[in-house]
Amino acid sequence: MAVAIQRGAPQLLTLVAAAGFCGCGAAASTTVSKGGDAARGRHTGRVSNQAEASPRMKVASVGRLPSPVQDPATTALGDRALLMGGLDAADVSVAAIVAAAGAATRTLGRLPYAVHDAAAATIAGRAYLIGGGEPSYSEITAVSSAGRASVAGELPVKASDVAAGSLDGTVYVVGGYTGTAALDTIVAWSGSGRARVVARLPHPLRYAAVAPAAGRLIIAGGTSGERATADVYAFDPATDVVRRMATLPRPLTHAGAAALGGAVYVVGGRGATQGTQTAQILAIDPHSGRLSRAGRLPTALSDAGVTAYGDAVLVAGGREAGGALSDRVILLRARSGAR
Repeated sequence: MAVAIQRGAPQLLTLVAAAGFCGCGAAASTTVSKGGDAARGRHTGRVSNQAEASPRMKVASVGRLPSPVQDPATTALGDRALLMGGLDAADVSVAAIVAAAGAATRTLGRLPYAVHDAAAATIAGRAYLIGGGEPSYSEITAVSSAGRASVAGELPVKASDVAAGSLDGTVYVVGGYTGTAALDTIVAWSGSGRARVVARLPHPLRYAAVAPAAGRLIIAGGTSGERATADVYAFDPATDVVRRMATLPRPLTHAGAAALGGAVYVVGGRGATQGTQTAQILAIDPHSGRLSRAGRLPTALSDAGVTAYGDAVLVAGGREAGGALSDRVILLRARSGAR
């Protein structure tokens, strides 16, 4: 069924146990649209055979990070991408701010605290680090192109395992985990003060792949309870409605996403357990929800830093299926003449 979460949800968060699947407390207003999925043209996990025969993306390893890392909060800022925090090879949170400009990478500075499982987004020419753990943080931290960090705002609750994207000067933060409970919220923040809840997902969600495209926020996969999900949702900030628009070929979590050339690319990820990483790159049409295969990474990866960067998608770091962390910087570019 196509599920729409209606505008006007109360500003208080509904916290749902991480192992639960309800996600819609008494405060949430939920309606089921008439006609079901077929009436809305929702796409299932089938992918285009044409795209499989002719991948849309050129994939190239172009450089190395100063050290291997997974879960860095990643966003583009000017002529570079910033990777903030993450986990090192000993599974310890780090505070490094790393700049990647194509093959060139260097450490710019340090965050006020070590953090991983945070999100990042850019608005009004400034990058922001959002939430993260461990423990979970509520701070939204501004990071300049020179690597200077300062607190700029606050989430409604402390949250790690979050994902974020920006549209029209507003950052939207999807799901997350308080340390005891998973979140079913989409939170909006416009550059100062305290963020506010603007919509609710059909269920709590962590580690989703999120990117803005066509005036909406595309939300793919993620973890609900203990399971990876295959749902793809579109959030429309004009109406504050969340609608299921597609189904991935298989449940996927800990993937990254970025919008480029009118498509949203979902990069890597894994199933519910470590060791199930994929190298697949999927393209989602943000208008129709149609899925197509767009290429493959050099190795299967989850938990990489992913962002649109100039005319490319940058993929940095991540965890391989064997458990090792990556220090690769990979660029994905559209093939000449690709549709």
